[in-house]
Amino acid sequence: MITANRSDVGRIRHINEDRSWVGQLDNGITLAIVADGMGGHQAGDVASQLAVNTFRDMLEKSASKADLSMQEGKMLIRQALVMANDVVYDMASRNEQYYNMGTTIVAALYKEQQLIIGHIGDSRAYLITADGIAQLTEDHTLVNELVKSGQISIEEAAHHPRRNVITRAVGTDAQVEVDIYTAALSDNDVLLLCSDGLTNMVSDDEMLQTVREDGLGLDDKADRLIQLALQAGGDDNITVVLLQEEGAVLRGGDNG
Repeated sequence: MITANRSDVGRIRHINEDRSWVGQLDNGITLAIVADGMGGHQAGDVASQLAVNTFRDMLEKSASKADLSMQEGKMLIRQALVMANDVVYDMASRNEQYYNMGTTIVAALYKEQQLIIGHIGDSRAYLITADGIAQLTEDHTLVNELVKSGQISIEEAAHHPRRNVITRAVGTDAQVEVDIYTAALSDNDVLLLCSDGLTNMVSDDEMLQTVREDGLGLDDKADRLIQLALQAGGDDNITVVLLQEEGAVLRGGDNG
């Protein structure tokens, strides 16, 4: 498994409220997380950092067994994100300057060609293969609810004045629901985790072409994605995490 992890403040914002982390445990499990914080007076970067630290600390302590099953992995991802919600919500409740802060999260656990994705908010996970690009996560946003109910089109959603309204986040409520997805990585497939600073600026086709470009290393591809978002306006923080399996055996995955 090879990884790349890049973040940029963008062209408009003065503070980068995105946080990300990638690491590999001794038992071969790879963990990755992207969090996009929100809240005034620098509370967003506090929320995202708390969430990333909580996720990392819990999974480093709990995911150490060599024969971790898919069900155990799903449970651990869910527990880690619920704990992150508890920590951020508690900090926001006890400190007036952090009132109503929160963060999105998209996180991945990878072991033996199998992916488990945990998701809250509008940061996304994509699977990029020889066949194309597929969005694994579903945005928890107002405009996505409007699209699903048929009130607006996908094209209208891209320019909707309330497209940044998030309907589910870490830390804004005492309880949070975590979406869990599973998938498989085959040889040279790439998992992309990113904040909406990338997806609001760069199309799926551009992401696919960049990640599938021959002659570029994974770090270079992550840098190229950041540059594409900056060239398109860079009006938000931009974070990109890439994971690529080399020499994997194709195996089936499920969703749920």
